[in-house]
Amino acid sequence: MREEQSNKTSQKKKNNPKKPWFWPLVYTGFSVAFVGMIWGYNVYVSNDSAEDAEWSKTGNEPDKVAIETNAQTETLKYPFEEALFDKVEVVQHYYDMEADETTREKSLLVFNQTYRTSTGVSLSMNSEPFEVVAAMSGKVEEVNLDPFVGDEIVLTHANGMQTKYRSVTGILVKVGDEVEQGQPLASTSENEWNPTAGNHLQFEVLENGVLVNPESLLAF
Repeated sequence: MREEQSNKTSQKKKNNPKKPWFWPLVYTGFSVAFVGMIWGYNVYVSNDSAEDAEWSKTGNEPDKVAIETNAQTETLKYPFEEALFDKVEVVQHYYDMEADETTREKSLLVFNQTYRTSTGVSLSMNSEPFEVVAAMSGKVEEVNLDPFVGDEIVLTHANGMQTKYRSVTGILVKVGDEVEQGQPLASTSENEWNPTAGNHLQFEVLENGVLVNPESLLAF
């Protein structure tokens, strides 16, 4: 009888062995799941913060975008106050082979008995100084100081144009400045290179790096 009970007890123990790895495995599983939840939450928060930062960054630039958009839609205006329109005249034209003979003659510069063709228009107000303004909004690309040909300001514009203002003095801007259309840049002056024009502004326009006739864009 004892042997039979002993055998049953042994068989019961055999059929229900202890599992020492079970609970550690469960604890490990919970730990991994918990760590995964924490990691996932941190990734979510980081991505959300990055998106917020990007939105904030772009959200702070609507004015800049609006200015650039406006600059691209601007049309070229006179490099002087429009109130002076009736007083300012073209004393030297842009040299155009297709222009009439009189215009071509007025587009030649004479220096030391040598003729040179004008690459822009020379504007004068009865040889009196006048204020020079930006023909379009843009950025000051260059400021060149040369008393011989005249100090020069070069502006680049959002539409790919470039404007040059030569024979100026009292320059009010510096390289890197952003200027608005109509903003004062300097005043006109004389120079040794083109003394026959007197006190004047040499105004040039480039499209994609190529000189064009300012008179084809503005009705002087």
